Amino acid sequence: MAFLALAAAVNGASIGSGQYVAPVIASAVVCAVALLVPRLRWPLAPFLVTAVTAWWGWLTVPLLGIVMFDLAVARRMRVAAGCAAVALGVNLLGYPATRVWVDQRYVSALFVLLVAAVVGLWLGNRRGLIQALAADMEHLRVESQLREEAARIAERSRIAAEMHDVLAHRLSLIALHTGVLATKNDMLPAPVAERLGLLRTASVEALTDLRDVLGVLRDSDPGPDATPTSAALTPVMREVGELADEARAAGQHIELTTDGLPERAPTTHRLAVYRIVQEALTNARKHADGAPVTVRIDYGPPATLVEVTNPPGTPRTDTVGSGYGLVGLRERVTALGGHLDSGPAGAGAWRLAARIPHPAGIEQNGTRT
Repeated sequence: MAFLALAAAVNGASIGSGQYVAPVIASAVVCAVALLVPRLRWPLAPFLVTAVTAWWGWLTVPLLGIVMFDLAVARRMRVAAGCAAVALGVNLLGYPATRVWVDQRYVSALFVLLVAAVVGLWLGNRRGLIQALAADMEHLRVESQLREEAARIAERSRIAAEMHDVLAHRLSLIALHTGVLATKNDMLPAPVAERLGLLRTASVEALTDLRDVLGVLRDSDPGPDATPTSAALTPVMREVGELADEARAAGQHIELTTDGLPERAPTTHRLAVYRIVQEALTNARKHADGAPVTVRIDYGPPATLVEVTNPPGTPRTDTVGSGYGLVGLRERVTALGGHLDSGPAGAGAWRLAARIPHPAGIEQNGTRT
């Protein structure tokens, strides 16, 4: 900007025997300050530079080019074209020695203004594109976070529903057995009979509370005739073997290896293993159709281990998934104190493995101490 002001002053000294040096310098400095100060760049600077260029003509055309560049970057081309038209049009009435339309000066002036406008438009469009891409990336990032959080919440709800089924089953068994024993009051000591009655009452109340708190997770839209006690709660405890048989019936090649008894592992581990194998088989059908799947499970202490691997296959195009199944599995395994690994296993194969440590107090035979 200082260079342009100095150039205007030097050019001003070459006309009128140097009598216009002071006003040209003053005008150029004022325009330069208006262009450099952010608060003055709009709307004062364009109109000020336009007025100065209209009088001093070709001496301050470069400053008008900077104004057109700024306006083009800001996508105010109508204002830029108006400033140029007013400056060059009014300049026809100005001092003859500084007119743009004399001695082919208009060619260089128009070239400077045109280049400034074109470069400004290009830079403005580029900035706009970058800002749009940044906004899209931020939107996708927020959407991805929301989807992951929704997957975690859904998995927590699934865990709560499963725990509701299992605990309800166990509590109902306790209430049933204590109720049977309570009918033998005449054969039991009075303190024992009293304790059995308290135990049965506590188990029934706990079962009722459990149904009230978590029962809604099993059915979000109950029928008009449904009541909290109208349907018997049954545990959702399907085994991995049944899942493998269903997959084989659907055409998948499953090799299942199980070490230890499922009863040796906590119920939460067995539910997690079922969900991991289910998700792995589903992903194998989607992304490696026809490839054999190897499933290895070890229920024995000190940890429950599960590993599912499959070689590369043909991806299917007729299935659509949420892409957040692994997020839910990782949430479940982490909640149990374990960790989940997923990724390539070499030669294009895919591996999904989890290790869930057993709670303290479980012996090697699977009983609590």
